[in-house]
Amino acid sequence: MSGRVLITRVIPEDGMKILQNNNFYCQVHDQGRPISRSEFEEAIKEADAVLTMLNDRIDAELLDRASNLKIVANLAAGTDNVDLEACNEYGIAVTNTPGVLTEATADLAMALLLAAARHLVQADHCLREGKFNGWDPLLFNGATLNGKTLGIIGMGRIGQAVAKRARGFGLKIVYHNRNALPEEITSLLEAEYLSLDDLVKRSDFISLHLPYSREVHHLIDNRRLGMMKPGAYLINTARGAHIDEKSLVEHLRAGNIAGAALDVFEHEPQTAPGLTDLDNVTLLPHIGSATMEARSEMARMAAESIAAVLNGEIPNNILNPQVLN
Repeated sequence: MSGRVLITRVIPEDGMKILQNNNFYCQVHDQGRPISRSEFEEAIKEADAVLTMLNDRIDAELLDRASNLKIVANLAAGTDNVDLEACNEYGIAVTNTPGVLTEATADLAMALLLAAARHLVQADHCLREGKFNGWDPLLFNGATLNGKTLGIIGMGRIGQAVAKRARGFGLKIVYHNRNALPEEITSLLEAEYLSLDDLVKRSDFISLHLPYSREVHHLIDNRRLGMMKPGAYLINTARGAHIDEKSLVEHLRAGNIAGAALDVFEHEPQTAPGLTDLDNVTLLPHIGSATMEARSEMARMAAESIAAVLNGEIPNNILNPQVLN
């Protein structure tokens, strides 16, 4: 069967080849920016499938314009941008790309932890701006990792991958999860389960790896930021809305915590006022899964999901298989 596929950003070639080999007509939003809501509402009218990004909002109002739509293939592990109930009502399949970005995101989380602990970005700026006057015993002294405690919030695939890496740096692992992990996993990771507040109080580094839902909106709020150790660092490669960014700016500005390193923000691409003015925070433009291997595999998975649905099959990573029964 042929089909018309709307793709809201340019994707790696591996994904495009799959769609082209299935003789689908592909309409790609290639403007180098997110598709606007008005553009999205117009383009989706004729689409049989849409390959979306995590910042594309899929809701009932949009779906009401998409009379031909059969699948939303989200190029992300999470689907908090997709109204799954609305898709169920319209009989539209929803897929994501879980698993394939685990290692890349875990790598970046450790990179951010190291960058924050050793003031790498600030040191780089110092050198580039001609401010380095020679070796100084007090220049950019940071924190040693060995023997410190890393608190991981969200001990799924990515959280566990971070724990494995962190053990190699001599970090002690504590974690909080919706449910405690089986003993065989925690024993292997040498990880201790704690309540969320106890984790926040005890950790020298806190790294967030949980999916977003309304229940965890601003999970790290002003109260919990106030619980952190004065020398602690906050790392976020999950979703920006996990953190009350306004309160974070206040705590960073006051020196209540040592620093933060963020790859995600609540209102991307905007950041909270004052955040970019601080020199004790490292900021990245949401590149957690940005390796050629991970992004190519994500594109391949999304394209294969579209091909399966438009060819009358059930994709492996469908979140609502009942709509295809």
